[in-house]
Amino acid sequence: MIKIGNVELGEFPLLLAPMEDVSDPPFRKLCKEGGADLMFTEFISSEGLIRNAYKSVQKLDIFEYERPIGIQIFGNDIRSMKQATEIASSVKPDIIDINYGCPVKKVACKGAGAGILQDIPKMVKMTAEIVKSTNLPVTVKTRLGWDDNSKFIVEVAERLQDVGIKAISIHGRTRKQMYKGEADWTLIRKIKDNPRMKIPIFGNGDVTCEHSAKEKKRKYNVDGIMIGRAAIGNPWIFNQIKTYLNTGKVESGINLIDKLKMVERHIDLSVQWKGEKLGVLEMRRHYNNYFRGLPNIKKHRSELVEIDDYKNVMKKIKEIKVEYKVY
Repeated sequence: MIKIGNVELGEFPLLLAPMEDVSDPPFRKLCKEGGADLMFTEFISSEGLIRNAYKSVQKLDIFEYERPIGIQIFGNDIRSMKQATEIASSVKPDIIDINYGCPVKKVACKGAGAGILQDIPKMVKMTAEIVKSTNLPVTVKTRLGWDDNSKFIVEVAERLQDVGIKAISIHGRTRKQMYKGEADWTLIRKIKDNPRMKIPIFGNGDVTCEHSAKEKKRKYNVDGIMIGRAAIGNPWIFNQIKTYLNTGKVESGINLIDKLKMVERHIDLSVQWKGEKLGVLEMRRHYNNYFRGLPNIKKHRSELVEIDDYKNVMKKIKEIKVEYKVY
């Protein structure tokens, strides 16, 4: 049984990665139903939280059916991160997660996210202070290093464990790589093989299907896998992987009827949580993934991303059903 503190996650947990503008409550609900064992909020700015910024505070919304659920925070100021930890802890998540992996320029170049990989002593000090600021288990999501010349993750993982984190998720790329090239899990295996490491080690990067998940489990000996982009438009992926790992059987692909039902449900959840205008707008990033591979879908997809009201989105989905003879 894999545990983060007292949070039990099963024998080989599958985690939904925290993804900005994706891992919101509507999407998390679908992934939970799809088999995710542990999920995280979108990353929340520590500065936004301590200033009571609406967008940051809204991301604290968590629900009982999501448990276990972690709130992820990021920032470059230790005092602000401590305050943000206290605020996040007050809404009673199961875990506080620290983002030391976001590679985007506006975050990393300010010393937050993956930017802190250029200052390991500060990374360790910040983590220690956050651990002291909450009674909840603290976890870390990070990368191999800033670039190929600074892949210190084996030592970093050990030092973070020493200051009190209860699990670590590692994306097998450097910040410089962003999301390009192939994820390298060899250092993740070295961390797992380090006899001093006692906390769960989760691998992340290039897990796209049942086969890649099984290969990563077998080859790198990780305690579980974190899945990000492969879940977008495919919240079923967690149960698909579990079926394959447990039985060796590959489930048949999700049919178009179920995909369209999921799209409609996702839209409904999005509008319920965010309101019609924002709910419809923010669904646009999901259509490409839900409809990937369908013949002659481009025209419909292009029209969907131009529609800005719920009624006409649902009308367009109905048109797609008619064209593809799905009822």
